[in-house]
Amino acid sequence: MTDAAHLESDPMCPTMNEPYPADFFSRMPVDADIRAYVSELLLTTRQPACGAERRRDRRYPYPRLVRLTPVGPDGHTPCGAVIVVAGKTLSEGGCSFYHPEPLSHRRMIAAFLVGGGRWKRFLIELPWCRFTTEGWYESGARFLQALPAEQPPTADAEMGNQVERHEP
Repeated sequence: MTDAAHLESDPMCPTMNEPYPADFFSRMPVDADIRAYVSELLLTTRQPACGAERRRDRRYPYPRLVRLTPVGPDGHTPCGAVIVVAGKTLSEGGCSFYHPEPLSHRRMIAAFLVGGGRWKRFLIELPWCRFTTEGWYESGARFLQALPAEQPPTADAEMGNQVERHEP
């Protein structure tokens, strides 16, 4: 695995230039207020944002980077540059993610790094987007089709030949 891929798969990993000793964090004293604040933050991540879950698929936290490649008007040919977004949740039906700018395409190819230089790719449709109070956008994607997994997420023309049309 490349250094960049390792750091991307574990955003809390120190850089290669600044390794931490194995017992670094255990040697640091923890303030009681810090402990209480962190406990409260962790509890809020475990509580549902709204009452009953209305989705049919169970969602799981997915705080990893995801690469999106826009597809053209035909709905299957890659076009444009890869956009990196911050994952929020993942389910068998789709995913949600954060991004700093509005997205102009409703269909894209989403690429997820699974390690060892391997990617899982999906043709997705973006049915919704909302502006957050923090100044970012949050979008939801529905998985339309699983794509061949071993291609890196680029907008190369040959990738378009591997995407089959999906009609709703």
